Amino acid sequence: MRAEPAGAEPVRAEPVRAELAVIGAGPAGLAATLAAGARGVRVALVDSAVRAGGQFYRRPDPALGARRPRALHHQWRTWERLRDGLAAQVGTGRVRHLAGHQVWFVERQSTGFTVHALHEEKSVVVHADAVLLATGGYEKVLPFPGWTLPGVLTAGGAQAMLKGGLAVAGRTAVVAGTGPLLLPVAAGLAAAGVEVAALVESADPKTLVRHARALAVKLPEGARYAARLLRHRVEFLGRHTVVEAHGGERLTAVTVAALDAGGRVRTGTERRIPCDTLAVGHGMLPHTDLAETLGCRLDALNVCVDEEQRTSVPGVWAAGETTGIGGAALALAEGHIAGRSIAARLAGREPAPRAWAAAAESRTRLRQFAAVLDTVYAPPAHWSDRVTDDTVVCRCEEVTGGAVREAVEELGAGDLRTVKLLTRAGMGWCQGRICGPAVAGLAGCELTPAGGPFARPVPLGVLARADGPRNEAATAGHGGEAPADGRRAEAPAGDHLTERGSS
Repeated sequence: MRAEPAGAEPVRAEPVRAELAVIGAGPAGLAATLAAGARGVRVALVDSAVRAGGQFYRRPDPALGARRPRALHHQWRTWERLRDGLAAQVGTGRVRHLAGHQVWFVERQSTGFTVHALHEEKSVVVHADAVLLATGGYEKVLPFPGWTLPGVLTAGGAQAMLKGGLAVAGRTAVVAGTGPLLLPVAAGLAAAGVEVAALVESADPKTLVRHARALAVKLPEGARYAARLLRHRVEFLGRHTVVEAHGGERLTAVTVAALDAGGRVRTGTERRIPCDTLAVGHGMLPHTDLAETLGCRLDALNVCVDEEQRTSVPGVWAAGETTGIGGAALALAEGHIAGRSIAARLAGREPAPRAWAAAAESRTRLRQFAAVLDTVYAPPAHWSDRVTDDTVVCRCEEVTGGAVREAVEELGAGDLRTVKLLTRAGMGWCQGRICGPAVAGLAGCELTPAGGPFARPVPLGVLARADGPRNEAATAGHGGEAPADGRRAEAPAGDHLTERGSS
């Protein structure tokens, strides 16, 4: 948690009152806001970014003077409809857009919900009758020797720099990992003038062919990206992986190698590629911090929802990547359904599913599509074999692969919590959100949600307020008991280091 200067008092803004608080202004949050607002619901749209759109619709700051910002997007018309719809709703006063507000806790009360946020060091609370969680997802990071070198960044991070800042990390790049995000990232970098030396995809192209029918809906889009890469002479290396990143003060090259059918590196296929940038990604994970503290039921890492996008907690809906990674189109469908359901429920009416039949049909189709992608783009089965004992796994606490293995093999750790206690892996700024998949993979245990009691760093002065959050989730964290002396549980919650990486 951030300490404040001695004697500093947290500034508190006037409470905001709404019928619905939507947390997250990406595709799901925007779709829900417009659907609910159009049906008379007073909405507070709360988002950490200064402009709506999320990662998918991230745009350059107007001060940068981008002539054709739409060139970085392939669904610009959809964005324009969302943007204009939001502006119209804000203009009528039906929607209040709270941009730049970092939500750190949602408190459930007998009369509804209180959303706690920070805005420019001010404490802001939103009182609402219902809440929609549209908090998106973040990238899965799998370590390898050299991954902490300057010049190595996530695929979503490279895309965010390009979309939001018209900036690139270097002149020569390798894009690597697995997943559909790699295509637009490589194409975007190439179009921006970066020499993309190779696109390294660990998935087997033959697997894509076997699932061609299920993936047909996206094949034209994939073909367009492939054509762009071909035009820029980007080499495609299928069924390959990055073995090591090289460099002193910064990245200078990467070694890639072919994989066999079992996901192991084929000896003798190693190849060194000079580059100053490596954009690497291995899929996405859902943000579930707020859902967990509210007590929403999870299925593995996803928030469980019913056909109306309702969670297990009355008054709480969820939509988009937090219910399962599926992309922007699925998020739009889920958000629309949630918004219409919320509007009906708040009005005391039973929703009519036929009113959103088209969105429900899209949701079903796109969820099936996402399930196929999960199968096709799974990380290599033996990726952890390439993590040496001196490879840093937890960057916050500088815990190595060897330390994690020792905790398992010599000290008997069999789950993430025990490894964390023995090694401090996951105790740092990110609270295990970044290193969690790596630690679980090395330890051979199940990946469990890594969120803490609060979703963002919180000034001590805010927590010390007498009227701060007092419900069981605030004091007990993840279902544990409150301290016997009544003290609040410590909550060194880390910031999410990467944002939703959908292209």
